[in-house]
Amino acid sequence: MKGFILGIVIVGLILGMGAVSTYNGIVTMHETITAKWAQVESQLQRRNDLIPNLVNSVQGYAAHEKTLLEDITKARSQWSAATTVDEKVKAAAATDSAISRLLLVVENYPNLKADQTFLRLMDELSGTENRIAVERMRYNESVKDYNIAVRRFPGNIFASIFGFKPATEYFKAEEAAKKVPEVKF
Repeated sequence: MKGFILGIVIVGLILGMGAVSTYNGIVTMHETITAKWAQVESQLQRRNDLIPNLVNSVQGYAAHEKTLLEDITKARSQWSAATTVDEKVKAAAATDSAISRLLLVVENYPNLKADQTFLRLMDELSGTENRIAVERMRYNESVKDYNIAVRRFPGNIFASIFGFKPATEYFKAEEAAKKVPEVKF
């Protein structure tokens, strides 16, 4: 009888340790997503801070590109007003699109491309865009790992008990980015 009770206690301890380990793993992954998002947000904010300087540099050369500059300003405002991760992801996509259009306009202004202030700002933006891409990738990896943990057995049981839900938002490439660029000589 003592052996049976001891066996039940040992099995209970093993199951309990497994449950604690699973719960702690889910909490760790959830916090990792939060930390990775903070890194993405930090880089997006850095880009957002560069935008007014870029717009001011371009305005003198491309005064007739008023709608593009307004779109960039609007996208920047959306980023500042966004409060949820989903809203910020959408605002970042709008900013991506506006900056892509800005870069196309810049190609039409050789004097602008030679301006030292503009070149420095473009270098800053290029470096920031690379950082954003890296942080987005890291964020997406963390979301994937977390989603796997809360959807796979036995994590799904603990996730539902403790209210952990799969993360919903991944960063994705825009439709325009999926098209093959046309090269003309």
